[in-house]
Amino acid sequence: QVQLVESGGGWVQPGGSLRLSCAASRGTLALYSIGWFRQAPGKEREGVSCIRSSGGLTYYADSVKGRFTISRDNAKNMVYLQMSSLKSEDTAIYYCATSACSYDRGPYGMDYWGKGTLVTVSS
Repeated sequence: QVQLVESGGGWVQPGGSLRLSCAASRGTLALYSIGWFRQAPGKEREGVSCIRSSGGLTYYADSVKGRFTISRDNAKNMVYLQMSSLKSEDTAIYYCATSACSYDRGPYGMDYWGKGTLVTVSS
């Protein structure tokens, strides 16, 4: 079993950047593919990105492609989501979860979730 903790959220102006981190407070993150999800008020949860355990495959939703970059450091037991050129529509609670990761389907089959970190993009 693994416990996930997200950090790095906050307030940023449109066009700004944030880096989210997903850490394992218990367990070994390197064993899992990890997905990043977000949920905005009144909207369905969206899988925005994922990365396989080796880091050899990544996926990005069309809504974030070219602006977000997922990476991982298995030695540090961390997964990151670098978010740039942020827009107001990126405002949401962002979650990481253990999941399968498909190049066309994205993250699916989630097992363990963190509690989320809030990202607010506004002027």
